[in-house]
Amino acid sequence: MPVRNAFLWMSGTIVSFSTVAIAARELSFQIDIPSIVFLRSIAAIIISVALVAFSKKGFAQVHTTKIRLHVVRNCLHFVGQYGWVYAVAVLPLAQVFAIEFTVPLWLALLAPIFLSEKLTVPRILSILIGFVGVLITVRPFGLEFHHGSIVMLVGAIGFATAMLGTRKLIRTETPLCILLYMSLLQLPLSTLMLMTTGELQIPNFTGLLLAVFITAGVMFAHFCMMKAFQIADVLTVAPMDYLRLPLITVVGALLYAEAINLPIVLGGALILAGNYMNLRFSTRQIARPIQ
Repeated sequence: MPVRNAFLWMSGTIVSFSTVAIAARELSFQIDIPSIVFLRSIAAIIISVALVAFSKKGFAQVHTTKIRLHVVRNCLHFVGQYGWVYAVAVLPLAQVFAIEFTVPLWLALLAPIFLSEKLTVPRILSILIGFVGVLITVRPFGLEFHHGSIVMLVGAIGFATAMLGTRKLIRTETPLCILLYMSLLQLPLSTLMLMTTGELQIPNFTGLLLAVFITAGVMFAHFCMMKAFQIADVLTVAPMDYLRLPLITVVGALLYAEAINLPIVLGGALILAGNYMNLRFSTRQIARPIQ
């Protein structure tokens, strides 16, 4: 029963992330990427303020002594957010998700530098397998190479480094506190980007609804994932998220006639294999008793 319930919650995560990608793709047909990111920031502030206001701890939980870490984390997260939205607009959705799945591998590589965690042989091997998958997926030396792949790869690194900041903040801050500061700090960043790249483009009413849906959908996806982790262990839950890749591959083929080619399938498989190897090693480390 716990595994079944965890799968149901993870189904919410999978469907949410997939539909958010479609919504972002559809919105990109109306307005440019800086405008999408700006409108998403506005929606995030409205939603996060409402969540904090109606939570048990209220606004008392947003007091922080780590504003510098919040600023650094959200600058890095902004890079990831922009990279993801841009890639969704210009790349096959399967390729976007495959590159996005490199985030845990970047975490494994960066954690020893910033969190003093050990970089062991199994983790090095998992990173190398994932890196080979990235090369196959991105095809940097092929005729089909698209610069959007590099943008998404930089975005994945941005997400990974932002997660390192989250791991430090979560020791003293509530999730809603982190979410509120993320919303507040990313608004000036998106405004600055608008000022340097062009003017704000306003979509039609459907487009505005898509912008709100993108923000709410991402929040709901993370909520479902957290609920799944509360029910079942990491090794059971995390691999379920990998179903996003075949699902979005089929969705991309049906909705946008995106080709299901061998490099994306093979590269994605290697990236997921590297992730799974790193996940199993991390779980064993957690489960190992203290000597």
